[in-house]
Amino acid sequence: MDHHACLETIVQRASSRLRDALGDDAGALDADGAAGRLRQIAVASDFAIDTLARQPGLVPRLLGDDGAEPLPPPALHQDNRAEWPRLLRRYRAAESTRLIWRDVLGLDDVDATLAGTTRLADACLQTALTALEAEFVQRHGSVRDADGDVVRLVVFGLGKLGGEELNFSSDVDLVYGYARNGESDGARPLAAEQYFARLGQALAKLLDEVTADGFCHRVDLRLRPFGGAGRVALSFAAMEHYFQREGRDWERYAWQKARVVAGDSAAGARLIDTLRPFVYRRYLDYGALDGLRDMKAAIAAEVARKAHEGDIKRGAGGIREIEFLAQVLQLIRGGREPALRERRLQPALRALRDARQIPPESAEALVAAYRFLRRLENRLQMLRDAQTHVLPADPLERARIAAGLGYADWEALLEVLGGHRARVAQEFEALLAQRRQQPAVDSDIAGYWRALPDDGDAAVLVAAGFADMEADAVDATLRDFVRSPNVRELADGARARLDRVMPVLLQASAPADRPLLAVRRLLALVQNILRRTSYLALLDEQPQALARLIDLVTRSAFLAERVAAHPLLLDELLDARAEGPLPSRAQLAAACRAALKRGDLEAALFALNETRQTLSFRIALATLDNRQQAQDSARQLAWLADATVAVVLELAQREMRAAHGAIDGARFAVLGYGSLGGEELGIGSDLDLVFLYDAPADAQSNGARALDATRWFARLAQKVVALLGTATGAGQLYEVDIRLRPDGASGLLVSSLASYGEYQRTRAWTWEHQALVRARCVAGDDSLCADFERVRERALARPRDAGKLRDDIAGMRAKMRAELDRSGKAGFDLKQGEGGLVDLEFLLQYLVLRKAHAHPALLRPRATPALLEALREAGLVDAGTADALTRAHATLLALGLGRTLDRRPRLVPDSEPMAAARAAIRSAWQQLGLPARGE
Repeated sequence: MDHHACLETIVQRASSRLRDALGDDAGALDADGAAGRLRQIAVASDFAIDTLARQPGLVPRLLGDDGAEPLPPPALHQDNRAEWPRLLRRYRAAESTRLIWRDVLGLDDVDATLAGTTRLADACLQTALTALEAEFVQRHGSVRDADGDVVRLVVFGLGKLGGEELNFSSDVDLVYGYARNGESDGARPLAAEQYFARLGQALAKLLDEVTADGFCHRVDLRLRPFGGAGRVALSFAAMEHYFQREGRDWERYAWQKARVVAGDSAAGARLIDTLRPFVYRRYLDYGALDGLRDMKAAIAAEVARKAHEGDIKRGAGGIREIEFLAQVLQLIRGGREPALRERRLQPALRALRDARQIPPESAEALVAAYRFLRRLENRLQMLRDAQTHVLPADPLERARIAAGLGYADWEALLEVLGGHRARVAQEFEALLAQRRQQPAVDSDIAGYWRALPDDGDAAVLVAAGFADMEADAVDATLRDFVRSPNVRELADGARARLDRVMPVLLQASAPADRPLLAVRRLLALVQNILRRTSYLALLDEQPQALARLIDLVTRSAFLAERVAAHPLLLDELLDARAEGPLPSRAQLAAACRAALKRGDLEAALFALNETRQTLSFRIALATLDNRQQAQDSARQLAWLADATVAVVLELAQREMRAAHGAIDGARFAVLGYGSLGGEELGIGSDLDLVFLYDAPADAQSNGARALDATRWFARLAQKVVALLGTATGAGQLYEVDIRLRPDGASGLLVSSLASYGEYQRTRAWTWEHQALVRARCVAGDDSLCADFERVRERALARPRDAGKLRDDIAGMRAKMRAELDRSGKAGFDLKQGEGGLVDLEFLLQYLVLRKAHAHPALLRPRATPALLEALREAGLVDAGTADALTRAHATLLALGLGRTLDRRPRLVPDSEPMAAARAAIRSAWQQLGLPARGE
């Protein structure tokens, strides 16, 4: 067949038909460029030519400005009631033809075409509903709830309509709802359910019914609760109840894209927000993959049954696979990452790329494939306005599609199509196939596990690598675990996952330093996540997470406990960000401040706890993996504490202002002492806090229950301490130690700036000035923090008697060592032992208190490395000593953090690095004339 000749015949017939339709105005077809443009339209779309022949007035308009502006929707009112169907259908045909014109001529890209098709559907829905609502109000009145407020229909668009990516000849997936029950107030009243069901049916009929002018939009109402058997319109309460009790996996996918397309948009937006927890689960939801597998299998069976391998929507490597891939990754993480809650597919792929859930090259390939497939899908439908996704078998139709898209022939188009579909299929299969990548497990171990609790031979554990003495204990522990109600009551799917995961865990635990302990730690975690099977799915679906978990549990008791108590931390085992650069100080603060957006105190505290848990876990992982030095981790942990305290202070201030009003002109600040002040916070450390305030004399709060400044700020401080220690479902923020305040436990919880300054000037002990060396403002009013700095500098920089200072510091150190040093046969006490971290702290504090009056630069740094650098620059410590002490600090801090991570005492056996560190610190004490043991 000579396709070229056939195409010429199609073009000539179209031209002749348009000339006949235009009559005296046919000269418009002879204008410059008109023939070429109409030729392209004729080849690509019979529907467009038919519309232009039916509505010839469109021809000069499109030739004039190439359809640059959308056409206005028709005016529907009671005077033209009989014409509503015709007006809507002609409008939809005309506007669709404008979109074809711009698409075929290359004036719009595929994104603009999809957006234009969506806008057209929205306009038809809104125009039709507005007219029908007015008619119903005239006939039945308005629906009013128990309070007399008007209730309107809400039309939700799902699928591609909801995602604002409607294809050219798609149906529109609609769900009808209404906010509250009630009754209409007209002469012929109707209950809300009946009223809105009739209104919804009238809307569907007005758009969907085929007339002499065709149809406007095909309406599909089958996605409503209970499908075709369900009520046409449901109250929001009924919809919420349905999704709580009956909601299925496919409905989560459908409602991912939901938006209000007509009716009461504000009410509809509230329902979508209410349903968000149904769509996006709070925790990582790898269980969504099972739903995806089921849906994909059903679609694949349908495609095979209908022999439609050429289906570019449902077939392998088609549009649906791109959509499913993006949606399932959104469902897995969207509950925790709001940026992934995107209705539109291309922005969703980019968000997944930015969240490092899809490699950039994969995201780029999927976007390119999606754009190509959607453009091809549109052209298949534009040909005759048919709802098809199947490649044509007719050679002429193939030639028309290929020519319209700019390809030399059908084979050239198929070659490009095949490349895109192969890449999509590859990415999609990789997503579903991750379970098959699980590490190989010895069949004996797997058989042993499945035989528990009544059968199974512990000798299998010995063969797997467990020591004889430990195998029996492991066996007994496993049998108790399998007998537990949580395991016995598991659903079949969850039990199948457990049976895949546990043999891997057992086999990997055998070579651990302390295998029994490793097994017990793992079982503690698994016991917890059995209640949240989505986490069991995570370990089943993600081999890298399972391997990472085993490594973490066998090396760190602390992190194992954290994960067992807070399974949300399993996310960090998969989050690519956990392997990359850690957040900066500003990023830590921003992450914590996000909790302030929560609506109430409880929700804000919960969110803040989750954020702190996640970030501290990420820092601990970096320490465990030696991806950063212990000093950097300690500093980041202190910054995280700063950010947390700042948010808690703001929450506490909100509560105080709500209860008692504010105090004009008053200021408040939180001081961090000890390791927090020195930016050397340990993992799981408590916070040493001191509170300052400053207020005008006789100041009172301005609320209904007014308080004087002293009581107002005392209660504020109490609230800060209480909030930091409040137990939530996401854990506790920090334990707080407030004993370093002036006069210790007998002193006021909050000090005024004046009394604090007077205390430091006249009554503070030497050890309190030692503590002041590391103190800094961590939250609160900037000007009060600056005033604190001046008080601190005056207290630290005053000249001191060298002998008395030396005696005070050496005496205090000797007393502390006698009470706290646990060094002995078990090992050296990293913190309190001779030559340990506290010795180094006392050494630096001595030098600051001794020399700061002559060297003000010593007053600025708090952290040990920075203090050592300041002392070196001041010539008070030679370069060799400063370097040796810096290395000693890094060594001891790293050893200490390592012991904390594995929940071991800070008692370490002798080693060469530790001996060098202790020697450097003892040597510095001796150089300064400080007695080694306080004698």
